[in-house]
Amino acid sequence: MKKNVLLLVLLLALNNISLFGQNSNSENRIIKVDYSKEQGKMNTMFKESIGAGRANEGLRADWQQQLVMVKKECDFKYIRMHGLLTDDMGVYREDSKGNPEYNFQYIDALYDFLLSINIKPFVELGFMPNALASGKETIFWWKGNVTPPKDYKKWDDLIRNLTQHFTDRYGAEEVKTWYFEVWNEPNLSPGFWSSTQEEYFKLYDHTARVIKSVNKDYKVGGPATAGAAWVPETIEFCTKNNTPIDFISTHAYGVSQGFLDEFGTTGTVLNKDENSVSGEVINSRKQIANSVKPNLELHYTEWSTSYTPADAIHDSYHSAAYILQKIKQVGDAANSMSYWVFTDIFEEAGPRFTPFHGGFGLLNTQGIKKPAYFSYAFLNKLGETELKNTDKDSWVTKNAKGDVQLLFWDYTYTLPEKINNQEYYSKDLPSKPKGEVQIEVGGLKKGNYTLEIYKVGYKNNDAYTDYFAMGRPNQLSINQVKQIKQKNNGAPITTEKIAIDASGTFSKKYKINENDVVLFNFVKQ
Repeated sequence: MKKNVLLLVLLLALNNISLFGQNSNSENRIIKVDYSKEQGKMNTMFKESIGAGRANEGLRADWQQQLVMVKKECDFKYIRMHGLLTDDMGVYREDSKGNPEYNFQYIDALYDFLLSINIKPFVELGFMPNALASGKETIFWWKGNVTPPKDYKKWDDLIRNLTQHFTDRYGAEEVKTWYFEVWNEPNLSPGFWSSTQEEYFKLYDHTARVIKSVNKDYKVGGPATAGAAWVPETIEFCTKNNTPIDFISTHAYGVSQGFLDEFGTTGTVLNKDENSVSGEVINSRKQIANSVKPNLELHYTEWSTSYTPADAIHDSYHSAAYILQKIKQVGDAANSMSYWVFTDIFEEAGPRFTPFHGGFGLLNTQGIKKPAYFSYAFLNKLGETELKNTDKDSWVTKNAKGDVQLLFWDYTYTLPEKINNQEYYSKDLPSKPKGEVQIEVGGLKKGNYTLEIYKVGYKNNDAYTDYFAMGRPNQLSINQVKQIKQKNNGAPITTEKIAIDASGTFSKKYKINENDVVLFNFVKQ
């Protein structure tokens, strides 16, 4: 008996495993793929859409300059934002006799720019122009009116004129590729909607019918709810009333504690549930599949780690691995997952006073790339064909040129008990070792390759930690911005020449830390 116990202890030691479970510092992984064994076309739903704060911010030069870079490096296809119909866009007023007057100059300037860089609008129809509003309730620093229309005929006429204007300016074939989403988070009342679900459905019904009256092929949907709410109810309403609907849209955020406040003062806590966010998306797909409209598209038009633009996790290197983990878990359950948002030029709480304040953006106000940015930049480097791969925390792809891309990460939940995101992720947080990843790529074509290795993690494309080391100044000088940008530019951390012999096999062990993101790019010479 003693001999057997000793043998067991020896075997456990040899495998570097404790009696109480696997050592978190030695979770060795094997990623083994074959170039010839294809999974199929790479699913790129992650870059179908990206969010932005509000339409008026899109008229700023720095906002547009940042979006040009984001388009080039991440290649998002659509962009969605609030406030298209608010008074700062100058869309609607009434004359002294109460007759509507329309003005689409600001929308034209914004949409002309978007289309010029090959990004299409995901048109969120809201909020209410003050002259058309039934009340005075507003949200945010920029006072988006959240009340129903005082006159549904005037609302119908506004939507009809706007939709016809889009058709006349851009052509029906172009507008057929857009999405029209009715309102934003009407289930948060008071907040984004001052009335009831019944009243929202009335607004949706009017809006959808008017859009379809301009062109039956234009795509309209909703309910754009927070927390994956109202999906079965929306489908049931549209079915019962023969109301047009082409897609379901809703939102999810990865926190389990805290409230929707612009300044993060209530203290948010990252959800420890492994299926946070992704579980909601998969459930929404199931709700659609089990409905009488099982083929509706599903668009998550907002998602992120946290729903407040004052949450330090947005700036932390932990976000990069989290984003990839959730996108991989979602798989093909959603047609798009629109990350909220691309830039900290975002004024729901008014202009922000510090360079890093936990803003939603992939970029900070000065255009410094946060770790989260590189999740999307690295995803955009993947090839069009996915290879079969049993490792759940990676993608391996290839392109037509014979190049191979391997994107892998470690996501580890490190938030201690009884501490919130604002306290924890605002610190300097060194990462712990997480063992080695054994990489084996077979079936490669014989010849010479350049292997580029890219990385995000603690002090690797980790702008916030560099900012922290500067003493977290309230303002950054031009030289400080330049210094942080140069250090966090997403360039390969190493580049080496490798030769693949007749065996067609590449093998390498790579040490990884908690919440590292690593991209191997094999470029065939």
